[in-house]
Amino acid sequence: MLDLPTSPEKIIKFLDELNIRYELYHHEAVHTVAESTKIHETITGGHCRNLFLKDKKGRLVLVTALDKTEVDLKALSKHLELGRFSFGSPERLWDNLGVRPGSVTPLALYNDTARIVRPVLDARMFDHDNICIHPLINTQTICFSPNDLKRFLEKLEYNPIIVDMAAITDDM
Repeated sequence: MLDLPTSPEKIIKFLDELNIRYELYHHEAVHTVAESTKIHETITGGHCRNLFLKDKKGRLVLVTALDKTEVDLKALSKHLELGRFSFGSPERLWDNLGVRPGSVTPLALYNDTARIVRPVLDARMFDHDNICIHPLINTQTICFSPNDLKRFLEKLEYNPIIVDMAAITDDM
């Protein structure tokens, strides 16, 4: 297996440089939201899932949403004025974000030096004091405020799109 282009430690150091307060947890590897439910019981915060998507033209989107939020991909693609979404391949995920399936995280946008992946954040995350995501690997979870995630992305020169997933429908 290839080494990660950026280590979790480097991401954590970057968070420290931004004065982002966080809690870091170590646990067994989890690859899906279903596998992570027992971890959620011991870690407080809004747990998130991530969808790495591409449209017909190859434009890339990373959706970060609360794990219980339903994401209507057809409605979301219309809302963002993009073509129909499909899931990005593991190779495309590695090439653009430097992580493997099961470890997808908005923190991996640090590796998107071309800044071609569009970050989309679930508005409901901002109802929580803390959100919980992986710091590039699925044996750790890091929790911090959703506003700090937004600040992290803005420091990387992204303008994250915040979407109320419940408000968009395929009827648009």
